[in-house]
Amino acid sequence: MKAVAVVLVLVVLAVVQLAMAGRLEQQGGVTCGQIDANMAPCISYLTKGGEPGAACCSGVKTLSGMASSTDERRTACNCLKAAANRYANLKDDAAQALPSKCGVSLNVPISRTINCDTIS
Repeated sequence: MKAVAVVLVLVVLAVVQLAMAGRLEQQGGVTCGQIDANMAPCISYLTKGGEPGAACCSGVKTLSGMASSTDERRTACNCLKAAANRYANLKDDAAQALPSKCGVSLNVPISRTINCDTIS
């Protein structure tokens, strides 16, 4: 339980830092703050496995409709990549399975290594 609280505090700090720095945000409406807020409930699933909770899937479903243009998808990709790279213990197989476990299709992968410039 203490570890979950620590992770949540780190996520909140990361969101604040990104908002203050304005990093990886572009015009068009999709921001790293939005991406991080929607993915925060998924941290436990992405780092420990198991099944994603209802709050996690709700966030993933919200993300699935956020990025409609190429620029927005690339922004979302960069935000997801940055978020994934903050967690050394992120399970790549869990990240890849997350959209299907939540019953949605994301037009942006959750990956630490993707070249977001290839997203169209």
